[in-house]
Amino acid sequence: MLRRFAISCVVALAAISAAARTRPHYGGTIHVEIAGDPWERPSGVARRLVYDGLTEFDSGGALRTALSVAWEQDNNFHRWQFRLRQGVRFHDGTLLSSATVVASLNASCRTDCPWNSVKAVGPLVIFTNDSPMPNLPSLLASDQFLIALTTRADGKTSGAIGTGPFQVTGFNNGILALAANENCWSGRPFADAVEVRVHRAVRDQWLDLSLGHADVVEIPAEQFRQAQQQHLSVHASLPLTLLALQVNDTGALANVKLRAAIASAVDRSALYNVIFQKQGEITAGILPQGMTGYSFLFPPDRDLNRAHELRGGLATGTLTLSADGEGAEQLAAQRIALNLREAGFNVQMAAAGVQHADMVLRMLSIAGDDPAAALERVLWDFGDPAPVTEQTPAALYKREQSILDDRKIVPLLDLPLAFATGPRLRDLHLRADGTPNLPDASLEDTR
Repeated sequence: MLRRFAISCVVALAAISAAARTRPHYGGTIHVEIAGDPWERPSGVARRLVYDGLTEFDSGGALRTALSVAWEQDNNFHRWQFRLRQGVRFHDGTLLSSATVVASLNASCRTDCPWNSVKAVGPLVIFTNDSPMPNLPSLLASDQFLIALTTRADGKTSGAIGTGPFQVTGFNNGILALAANENCWSGRPFADAVEVRVHRAVRDQWLDLSLGHADVVEIPAEQFRQAQQQHLSVHASLPLTLLALQVNDTGALANVKLRAAIASAVDRSALYNVIFQKQGEITAGILPQGMTGYSFLFPPDRDLNRAHELRGGLATGTLTLSADGEGAEQLAAQRIALNLREAGFNVQMAAAGVQHADMVLRMLSIAGDDPAAALERVLWDFGDPAPVTEQTPAALYKREQSILDDRKIVPLLDLPLAFATGPRLRDLHLRADGTPNLPDASLEDTR
């Protein structure tokens, strides 16, 4: 009897010890290293640490409340009103109000917005538009419309001040310092601070991870397999980043046959197999197959003969091609340029960010579980603010097909986002957009 009691005590103590080990702890600093800019769109790690939106997606892609607690439409989606969460304050103590929200939205979207007007009425933010806006709540969850304080109470222009779980405390020697927002409306994060070391080469990130100097580092899609071979603790998203070629429909490429020839000349298989090491999915559709079920209907195969036929004797002169990103995106752009030269086009590479390039290779985030809203957001990012009112798969397919027939967008690959974590970081999950959800992560007991 005593032996059974002793065994029971040992089991109970073991269970308590295990629970203590898995229970999140408050405190410590999470060290993050990235190759780019923490504020860049669409996947800058600092943006959703510092700012919140009126709405947001949960980890499964479902829309939920954030700075607004309720919304409703009237006049057949031509008007929306969002009721703000009360008592929320910006990091400097300024009270969130409909006026500060409207100022932020006007600053982030000056032209070609998904609405004609946005105004503050008491605790309400009201959007109106000449066209219906059935997807506005989902659009407002995108990183473009995160709410920032534009003017402080003293009338001075503010810095990076939001309502999010972390606030900016400094930027020195390439390190962005963030401190926990003790009074965050969504709850205090577990870590006391986050430090983001920027413009760090991936190989150096991985070295720092192995030495315990970093807790979160990037895994580019083209190095995903290598990370697995090195037994890194990898957290990967679904293929929700669209790699696509944006083709200018003016000037040398005003003729749709030339744009169609470009679309036929691109070798997606080479990009997938060689550049991105068989990560993600080959696609010729704007939305991922897992979201719509019909992406496979758009043929992704290269047809060089068709490209020559479409181009015919049409002259284009020298075309310029640039890539928004670096690394693999630059390599992919160079491979595309080679494909186009094989089809008879004279293509030169242009530096990243060059305005008025004939073609730009871009990465766009696709978040949420609503295909219509996701399609509208992608089109908006491509500079086409037309609303997507279609809801059924058949109607959405026809809409997407009509867009692709114009050949201004040439989808290439759907790629995942991935990060690796060190042994002291626990409970890291990725958001619906593939970025790490650091506020819910914790460190091993720092006491």
